[in-house]
Amino acid sequence: MESIVRTMVGRESEQEVLSAFVAAPEGRALVLRGDAGVGKSALLDHVVELAAAEKHRMIRAAGVEAESELPFAGLHQFLYPLLNHLDRLDDAHRRVFDVVFGRGEDTPPSVMTLGIAVLDLLSLAASQQPLLLLLDDGQWLDTSSTEVCGFVGRRLTGSSVKLVVGLRSGVPSGFDTAALPELPVTTLSEKVAEQLLDLHHPGLDPRIRRLVLDEAQGNPLALLELPPYVRGGRAGRNAGELPGYTGVPLPLRLQQVYGARIDSLGAGVRTELLRGALDGVGAGTAADRTRGTRYRMRDADEAVACGLLDIDPLTGDFVFRHPLVRSTVVQVATPNERRAAHADLARMHRDDVERRATHLAASTVDPDEEVAAALEAAADSATRRGGSVTAVAWLTRAAELSESREERSRRLGSAAYVAGHSGRLDHARQLVLSDTGYGTNDSPSSVVASGYVAFFEDGDVRSSQRQVFAAIESMRDSGVREPNEVLTRLIDLLLAINQYASDEDAWERTHELLDSLGDLVSSHSRIYQDAWGDVVRRGAGVRERVDRAFASLGDLEPWDVTRLAVAAYHVDTLSQYRPHLQRTVDREVETGALADAMTMLHLIMLDQIAVGEWDEAERTGQRCLELTTTHRHTLFVLHTQAYLGLLAALRGQVEQARELQATVDTWARPRGIGFLTQIADTIGTTAALAEGDYEAAYLHAIGITPPGTFTPYAHQAPRTLLDLTEAALHTGRTDQAHTHALAAHQAGLPHLSPRLALITHGALAMTTPDPTQAETHYHHAENHPAATTFPFELARIRLAHGIRQRHTQGRNAARHPLTLAAEAFERLGATTWAQRARTELRATGATTHTSTAHLTALTWQERRIADLAAGGLTNKEIGERMHLSPRTVSSHLYRVFPKLGITSRAALRDALGRMSDDQNV
Repeated sequence: MESIVRTMVGRESEQEVLSAFVAAPEGRALVLRGDAGVGKSALLDHVVELAAAEKHRMIRAAGVEAESELPFAGLHQFLYPLLNHLDRLDDAHRRVFDVVFGRGEDTPPSVMTLGIAVLDLLSLAASQQPLLLLLDDGQWLDTSSTEVCGFVGRRLTGSSVKLVVGLRSGVPSGFDTAALPELPVTTLSEKVAEQLLDLHHPGLDPRIRRLVLDEAQGNPLALLELPPYVRGGRAGRNAGELPGYTGVPLPLRLQQVYGARIDSLGAGVRTELLRGALDGVGAGTAADRTRGTRYRMRDADEAVACGLLDIDPLTGDFVFRHPLVRSTVVQVATPNERRAAHADLARMHRDDVERRATHLAASTVDPDEEVAAALEAAADSATRRGGSVTAVAWLTRAAELSESREERSRRLGSAAYVAGHSGRLDHARQLVLSDTGYGTNDSPSSVVASGYVAFFEDGDVRSSQRQVFAAIESMRDSGVREPNEVLTRLIDLLLAINQYASDEDAWERTHELLDSLGDLVSSHSRIYQDAWGDVVRRGAGVRERVDRAFASLGDLEPWDVTRLAVAAYHVDTLSQYRPHLQRTVDREVETGALADAMTMLHLIMLDQIAVGEWDEAERTGQRCLELTTTHRHTLFVLHTQAYLGLLAALRGQVEQARELQATVDTWARPRGIGFLTQIADTIGTTAALAEGDYEAAYLHAIGITPPGTFTPYAHQAPRTLLDLTEAALHTGRTDQAHTHALAAHQAGLPHLSPRLALITHGALAMTTPDPTQAETHYHHAENHPAATTFPFELARIRLAHGIRQRHTQGRNAARHPLTLAAEAFERLGATTWAQRARTELRATGATTHTSTAHLTALTWQERRIADLAAGGLTNKEIGERMHLSPRTVSSHLYRVFPKLGITSRAALRDALGRMSDDQNV
């Protein structure tokens, strides 16, 4: 049968668009969308001919329904032919591709990270010869690949790369929202349909000709394929009757055509076709040319002769003539034939965890522990690659194939657990109920899932806490001797519930329970136990333990990464892990651990607040609020509102802050969620301080912890040290303020985290009566290596220092710290604090306009880089802190030096120190 592209009829307008597309001087993308058989593949072949004439290099790929759940399976088809260019990429981008191709153990990249790496790779490949990427059956492309292709397709302008995608109408696809230009591919007009039919089937009986035209309705594939079928009498007793045929949708009619041809083949050829169809062998020349990744059909010339297969001219491999042929091969096979073919393919893919498991599952009917274990391993692989939704499906199938009730329950529990983490609480609940139907509703695995749903859906800390605690006790008393996944999940869930409850009695009972378990508690869980509970009393050494745990990122599930990052937040070392969270969060939002992505966004927002990126923090918070609201994660909605309220209070947006404070407190307090009620109290404290209402600030602060101590298991107690100290000082409670600062020092807070070291020295400096000791503490605070990492706290300490110096050492001495404080508050957007600092600065006799002329010559980013460099940090260390490349840091410093009138970083500290004073001499 002739190829459609050689005799294309009636596609003048489409050919004109495609000619202009290929001839365009720079990169672009185009989607061809139409019904099955309407001619999309023919138009793609036409693009190939046009591109060949323009000396383009071409790479073709095809979406495969059998691989639509395998992360990055489709993208591999585009990338494998370009692997020889990887050595020309930088280390970071090479590592990204190592992960995607399963050769590295780093965390799978986000869509943006991978998309940028792919763009760089494509640009390299197209630097000597324009590159054309063609994708047929894009509706079957896996989600991960679709997102990356959409990202890349929107950013091809300025390159020599073009992307064309063929999509079948009526099949949902990620390309539906990719915002790529589209060219609709419609059916042929009556006149053109007649021309095409007469060209390929001249001399038809008029009745048959009319019947084919009526049935084909302008579909080119039907016009080509129906005549032999009708003429052969397969449609009915004669060509004019078509019993059981008229009224059947066109794709089904074509499948009947192909089915009749398949039935005529020998058994061996049908087996070859079935293996190829189930393993996703492509159609036409859109086959995957990656040798070894597809089944290679053999001895199938008979199928070529009857128009089911073509031979790829470049590889010599058999490929399906049309995607409908491939789907028909599967549909006409018997269940036993399909299972046998899947078993053969599983053996072929024995070294590919995910593909092997997929074929094993499809080949198996009765419970089989080996197959169930293979599916479980594939689910674990998918989870680490950002495919939690796929993992749930594989775990559910693994449960169905489990040989024992206990293993079935455990795997259903795992499926529910992953479903919960992927933000699908309804699905998790259904899985728990299906486990209950087998009489195992009190199994530890079911408790993990049901406790998770009850807790995260509506903040039910009390009943979920009791349920999980009892399950752990039951496992301990049943004689568990080795650590296992279910027990670890129960322990981590209990610790998370305790963290939100912030109840001393519950924590003490939990410590006793975990102590009784001994080595059954994992090292990670021990970190969570110490960091999430009472960091003042149990936080010694946590920083170092978190660092060691993060050293093996490739072995961590998304929820482990999230939990370790929460521990890092409690000891104020979150900044160094934020780049990893930012790379991960986008990936997890779509098909991964969505609930963990929500927590990652919380953590990113907290770090942005801490380092002074308040505008970015606002955007992150709003994104998280939209995500949590959309997915009805009520606990996370209120948690997000709490952080947005805190940010508003810091900025002096008092009305908004108090409104959010009331919303959070009203919801959280009756439920006993102390974690959120403490943040609500902190919002009240911060808002009152911003207004200068120190009595109200003091009353809010002592609601968190009384002066001179740190309420056990109150995570905001150490974090509000500076707030309580300042509020007490300004309300005449000098002794209480000093007692509280001394208590922080005696509790060892400076050794727990860099932020606690900064504010402990600041609190001691503010409250110490002896001027010499006070100056020593101010010096320790303002020159702490991490001081500039926390600009708001540092500015508050400098403001207090300037006020004290004005009273003790005179106006000139006060100008420098007050100027630095005022500038910092203004850069942050802490408007009321900036006004307060400006008022104090004017009291020194300085005019605020001239006192900062040189300082404002530096941008906020330049100033921060200069401060860090003056503190002795290398460009690499500064880059890690500020999420910049060392080269970017160097460029900023070269702009800073002439502004400060210096030529080396050795002069930075003195230049920054004398700027303000020089202005006021």
